Amino acid sequence: MQNRRNFLATISTIAAGAVVSNPLKAAVLSEGEKLKIALIGTGIRGNSFWGKRLVDKYADILEFVALVDINPGRVKYAANYIGVGEDCKTYTEFDDMISEQTPDLIIVTTPDATHHQYIIKSLENGVDVLTEKPLTTDEDKCQEILDAERRYKRKVIVGFNYRWSPYNTKIKELLMNNTIGKLVSVDFSWMLNTSHGASYFRRWHGQREWSGTLLIHKATHHFDLLNWWIDSDPDEVYAKGDLEFYGNRREKSGVNCRSCNDKDSCPFYWDITQSPTEYNLYAKHEQYDGYIRDNCLFRPEINIYDKMNVNVKYANNVYLNYMLTTYSPWEGWRVAFNGTEGRIEAFLDVPYLEEVQISQEDMHRAEMDQSGNQQQILKPIILHKLWGEQEIINVGYSRGGHGGGDERLHDHIFRTPEADDEFQHLAGTRDGAMSILIGTAARNSIESGVPVKIGSLTTLQPRSKRLT
Repeated sequence: MQNRRNFLATISTIAAGAVVSNPLKAAVLSEGEKLKIALIGTGIRGNSFWGKRLVDKYADILEFVALVDINPGRVKYAANYIGVGEDCKTYTEFDDMISEQTPDLIIVTTPDATHHQYIIKSLENGVDVLTEKPLTTDEDKCQEILDAERRYKRKVIVGFNYRWSPYNTKIKELLMNNTIGKLVSVDFSWMLNTSHGASYFRRWHGQREWSGTLLIHKATHHFDLLNWWIDSDPDEVYAKGDLEFYGNRREKSGVNCRSCNDKDSCPFYWDITQSPTEYNLYAKHEQYDGYIRDNCLFRPEINIYDKMNVNVKYANNVYLNYMLTTYSPWEGWRVAFNGTEGRIEAFLDVPYLEEVQISQEDMHRAEMDQSGNQQQILKPIILHKLWGEQEIINVGYSRGGHGGGDERLHDHIFRTPEADDEFQHLAGTRDGAMSILIGTAARNSIESGVPVKIGSLTTLQPRSKRLT
């Protein structure tokens, strides 16, 4: 019978595309044993999506044995917030945790630039890893992860939840079925509004040494979707980017929004004291590590781009144009696929194309909602056939849990790992690498002014047909 320690190996092998003969059904329930989890990084993402939600939904089949965070106040708060119980120990050092615990799975939700450290240490200690996106922040760290996975023969899964949304899956189905013939080109634009978009520049994400820029942290979601939809690897990248809206535009008048002399006149003023979760998680414990959650959007340390345009040539000769804007009046996205037999257009939350029943300030909060209580509505995908009438394909959609993707990702990993997945939703190391390598190549291209070959960055070489 399959035990807990083999559980993630099976899942990861499926993610890597190997044929698994007769994976044991309901492995997570075998012998009444629970999957033992250690969570590394207890910020808002770790505590909510990879912490409290797992405890609330899967306590019958998994248990947290350790929480790790460099901030002792934050990790103690996290234990209570997540509801892990008295048997779960808290640590400020990974090495102390791994010397005392024997987890079956380590979940990494630390700042992006540190992902590789904990992924590699986990693999070295014979433990499979589930990492929050992005896999890492540059090509050198990516290569280290690839080498470690090969050396220690353990596996890494990247938590790409956008793939699992029914709306995005329907797009994948149409493309897989060659509904518009051979795919030729893609145009994809993502708009972040002045609430959600601004928040990245307020946090550690605004410094490239931590996030790798939003071409890595945010766009990794989008590039992974595109790689998955296009079903090929990126081959060459050319990009432009600039910082012209946020950043060092004026002198700071305080160390954070709370102490800023301009808070009564600044349209970006954010009162963290009105957000109990974030105030208790961050502001109350900033004396331990100096991390300021309500930082100034115009501080001189910001060194990422706030507008980005990326052109990608894929190995199957599909051309992609990608645009990311971080200070749009509205938040949403549009994508168009051109094929030899037609065109597919899809969009979410574009106010002049659909009725958006939520304020821009509440939009991201609603997307992160894990209650499962949000009403399902129909969202259109437009299919145009050459010399034919357009067809509107309506897809059931609920905003919460990243468009329904969160629940489906968790269920497949923890509840039904043996279930067939014809759309290949689960993402392994190669998927994570190809996603961040587009962002890395784009960043290198912006700095050098010339196109960058993906094959020049790591030992991974682009394939015309995506390796799954």
